[in-house]
Amino acid sequence: MGAGHDHRTAGTGHRWRLRIALVITVTVMVVEIVGGLLADSLALLADAGHMATDALGLAMSLLAIHFAGRPPSPRRTYGYARAEILAALGNCLLLFGVGGYILYEAVVRFLEPAATRGGLVIVFGAVGLAANLVSLALLRGGQRESLNVRGAFLEVLADALGSVAVLVSAGIIVATGWQAADPIASLGIALMIVPRTYTLLRETLNVLLEAAPRDVDMAAVRAHILALPGVEGLHDLHVWTITSGMPVLSAHVVVGRPVLDAVGHERLLHDLQGCLGEHFDVAHCTFQLEPGGHADHEARLCQ
Repeated sequence: MGAGHDHRTAGTGHRWRLRIALVITVTVMVVEIVGGLLADSLALLADAGHMATDALGLAMSLLAIHFAGRPPSPRRTYGYARAEILAALGNCLLLFGVGGYILYEAVVRFLEPAATRGGLVIVFGAVGLAANLVSLALLRGGQRESLNVRGAFLEVLADALGSVAVLVSAGIIVATGWQAADPIASLGIALMIVPRTYTLLRETLNVLLEAAPRDVDMAAVRAHILALPGVEGLHDLHVWTITSGMPVLSAHVVVGRPVLDAVGHERLLHDLQGCLGEHFDVAHCTFQLEPGGHADHEARLCQ
């Protein structure tokens, strides 16, 4: 038996943030492409390339939120809630691809140095940094609630750090004429992308593999349920995440028949759901109440 709940995903309330960030990202991407070509700067072009994947990632995130907001159907009982997680996975793959490409181009620049115009790079890099800071401020409010929004936030954060690297390398070129600063900055941008992407990928795969949420202590959940009056046993306890902000629990709870007769199913379900909702922030719970020995009956049926 389960309780009815709103299946809206955590990213739905932050759709407007993603839309504004997408407009800013596309604008800056175009500006940096023009600047990179004019200044012959790999670091600026690398940052623009990362901006392009950000724009695609943000668009994917918005599309995922759109699908995730569609109502459940008889065949898709949770609707399209997992679309947000798939978008986060797509963002990870894009980020790894961009990081690899930047590393390759940086090596080529070391072998065949180019004359980068540091002054122009500073101008365009400053524009990119300012825009990234605005996008970060917008996305920060939602990145703790949604993996989808967090993926977008991490992409923009990497862009902001990339813009800083671009400005530092351009300053070195202007001050010393050392052209190797440009591909070195590109390498720095690539290396900043990978660790954050790995963290997001690990969290995304945990959701897809239906691992228990990181902030849910399974032993504590079991102990709380077993401590409720009338509960004699517990088996088939599962906790997983449908999408960000939607943890789900199911369990078979063994209750003495005298308790079931005296208290009733409804009161026991209220106690169980209240326990989980209050202590573990797991509001969507499904419990099967059963008398002692019923598990043996289920086991024989499965043989």
